[in-house]
Amino acid sequence: MNHEIEILRLLENNSRLDSAEIAEMLNVDRGEVERIIRKFEDDGVILRYKAIIDWEKAGVEEVYAIIDVRVNLTREKGYDDIAKRIAKFPEVHAVRLVSGDYDFQVVVKGKSLKEISFFIAEKISTIPEVRDTVTHFLLRTYKEEGVILFEDDEDRRLAIVP
Repeated sequence: MNHEIEILRLLENNSRLDSAEIAEMLNVDRGEVERIIRKFEDDGVILRYKAIIDWEKAGVEEVYAIIDVRVNLTREKGYDDIAKRIAKFPEVHAVRLVSGDYDFQVVVKGKSLKEISFFIAEKISTIPEVRDTVTHFLLRTYKEEGVILFEDDEDRRLAIVP
């Protein structure tokens, strides 16, 4: 039986699982799990193992923004070319080709609103193919990668009894 997809889903949900735990969960040989994982790593299917951090709880102040970018395509520069250029900036965390009014959704991180504003004005807006941008600053994240980043407080309102 092919357990490759199950292994990927388990690692996506918890990358700290080791091969023995995965083997036990799927009832397969540990060596087989290790072989599959190693192949995925070598083939670039598994790109990185990542922790999800609640930076607000950690006391680290960072500013994230989502930039909607509209571009003009040319014969020389298509979507892939423009996306690759944007992706090379270290401030950029994600570049996605999207449908709708804009072509790309770009997620950037900086130390302040001013730093991100300068990045957009000096780096993104100066790319010749960029027609216009709309920036959305993230105010608070409630869920990231499927993980809820808030604790449910119990309802502290007084009960009204008739």
